[in-house]
Amino acid sequence: MTDWLEHTVQVEVDAPINLVWSLWSDLEQMPRWMKWIDSVHILEDNPELSRWKLATGSIEFSWLSRILKLVPEQIIQWESVDGLPNRGAVRFYDRHPGSIVKLTVAYAIPGLMGQLMDNLFLGKIVESTIQADLERFKEYTKNLYS
Repeated sequence: MTDWLEHTVQVEVDAPINLVWSLWSDLEQMPRWMKWIDSVHILEDNPELSRWKLATGSIEFSWLSRILKLVPEQIIQWESVDGLPNRGAVRFYDRHPGSIVKLTVAYAIPGLMGQLMDNLFLGKIVESTIQADLERFKEYTKNLYS
């Protein structure tokens, strides 16, 4: 049995939506602000697919991800098709002159492990890490836009 754990975080970015979208939709740049993402490579023969590698300490996972929905300046939705089971979406909201980035990430883990993660608050570690990632994105954007 598999459980899905889901986390949603958001950040307000002091930059126009077109810049925020441009930076985030360049998936191969994600390791610049996503702490646990070691690399992202878009497949040349199919740009809807990308190979991801997550690394933290001695833990390493990889997966192949497919873009399910892409609406410029609104949403990028994905799911893994191989490797670490995960899915999610990043949504963009134009708040003239700034923007809001809202990230939802879900990942599958074996049932007992999922219960342990919830009970041991490891899920909170994941959530605080992706919130910090969004804060790094905000700073990254600020440095480019200022």
